[in-house]
Amino acid sequence: MAKRNAEKKAAESLTSRANNTDGESAVLAAIAKMPAPYRSMGRRLHNIIISNAPSLTPRTWYGMPAYSKDGYVLCFFRGGDKFKERYMTLGFNDSAKLDEGHMWPVVFAITALTKDEEKRIAALVAKAVG
Repeated sequence: MAKRNAEKKAAESLTSRANNTDGESAVLAAIAKMPAPYRSMGRRLHNIIISNAPSLTPRTWYGMPAYSKDGYVLCFFRGGDKFKERYMTLGFNDSAKLDEGHMWPVVFAITALTKDEEKRIAALVAKAVG
């Protein structure tokens, strides 16, 4: 019985790693479909997120690049073309630990990614993970 449990855990671990790879491939494919300038900003956002929160699992969510923790989407982004907006959107779901008092922002508009925005996003992602 103990041997079977060990085999089952090993199989689950392999499946989890494969899903993470598949999820990242899906995220990169979704980014590749974005028109300029969202495509290049999407690549940079992806790198910022995985660099500052390696525990998050890349996946797509409603066709958007997203990153989950414990099976729940923590953050996501989308190009402005998705809903004909004039900016890219970076959003955080309720599992993100961004709470500040009784009110805080959970969605951010991005028109350009400078070093200042990249640092702010890195800090937000790290804070969101907790």
